[in-house]
Parts: sequence; C-alpha cells; structure tokens
Amino acid sequence: MKHIVALSGGKDSTAMAVRLAEIEPRPYSYVCTPTGDEPVAMFEHWARLESLLGAPILRLQDPRGLRGLIREQKALPNWRQRWCTRILKLEPYFDWLEEQAPAVSYVGLRADEPSRDGFDIGIPGVATDCPFRRWGWRLADVVAYLGARGISIPKRTDCRRCFFQRLIEWWEFWHDDPEGWAEAEEDEASTGHTFRSPGRDSWPASLSGLRARFEAGDIPRETRSDPLAGLKCRVCSL
Repeated sequence: MKHIVALSGGKDSTAMAVRLAEIEPRPYSYVCTPTGDEPVAMFEHWARLESLLGAPILRLQDPRGLRGLIREQKALPNWRQRWCTRILKLEPYFDWLEEQAPAVSYVGLRADEPSRDGFDIGIPGVATDCPFRRWGWRLADVVAYLGARGISIPKRTDCRRCFFQRLIEWWEFWHDDPEGWAEAEEDEASTGHTFRSPGRDSWPASLSGLRARFEAGDIPRETRSDPLAGLKCRVCSL
C-alpha cells in the first residue's frame, strides 16, 4: 500500500505533510503539480519542504507549461473555461495516481470545512484520508502549528497571472516581476483576449492598459483585510 501526499504548497497541505511525518511516520510519496507559472518563491518553498520532510517531492509538470498551452489552445484560461486547472493539475495527478493503486491519498480538508465533502477521487484501489478531520484540526490549529515550527508560506502559491486574483495582486505582479508581466502582455496580444474581464470593475481589462495606469502612479486599493489572506490556497490548488 502506497501513501501519497499531494502538496499544493499552501498552509493546509504543508502542515498536513509535516505533521503526518511527525506523528504517523511511514514511507510517504510526496507529489505536486506545478503549472510552470508559479513565482520563484513557490519553487523555493517546495525545495525547503523536501529538506524538512527528508524526501523528494515528485513534480508532475506538463512540459508545455501554462504559456505553451496558451499558444497551443490559442486562448487564455478564464472563469468560464478553467482548462488550466484541468490540464495542468487534475489530469496529470489522477493519471499518475491511477498507476499507484493500491494507495491512500491524504487530503488537507480541515474539521472546520464541513461544506467541503472531500476529494472524491473515484479511482479503484485509491482511498482518501483527511487527517485534519481525524485530529479535529481547525484553521487556528494549522496556523499555530506552522508558526511553532517556523514554517512560512509564500505570499503566492498559484500562477502569477491567475484570472481569479484581485486588482492589488495584479499591481504586485507588475511591480515585482516586470519580465513575467511582459510575457503575460504577449499572451494577451497573441490571443486577442485578456486575462481579466472587462465587466469586473472600472480599471482597464487589458494588462497593457493596467500597466499604463500603474506607470502613471495609480495603485489599487488593498482589499485583503483578512490577516490570513496570504495563507489561503487558491481555488485551483490540488
């Protein structure tokens, strides 16, 4: 029986992996599904986790990456067609997991998330275990545990050009990663579409239009009032 821990790199999967190794030691297989568009800090985080866990993290990364798929599909992912999550995260993981049976897949669903009914894998021979729910761990327990172990989570654990992100996060992307921003502008120009929806707010939808506003000194209002916002996993986290 194989024991598999999928690591998105967010607070829950990180805390679960480290705690499992401490109190339920067994030979775990750790796996992540990078899109290739994560910030450098995310890859550094996975490397630190490998050292902390004393085991490698298998990276199931499509060689085309997000940009390669954009060119291939001649389209940008958006909230209507989230092919990025399906092609770059779910399908590679499920295809690999099917080959691991019999196995147990450990999922970081907490005890204070009753509305989430689990990660129904539906693969014969693969069972799901939610350790946090067995332990009765809630958000406060996860945050306290990471703090006690001195484990920090990167500010961004998802794609740099995620269409779900807030306007202030687009500003941070432009401010902190001009090379990545330029590539994202190229993606928009090559497809004739934008990562953002024109109907979402009064700011320009195109990244070139946003850049003009940012270069003029306009800074979006910070809307992340939640002090734990930086620890939250994005919707596409595995």
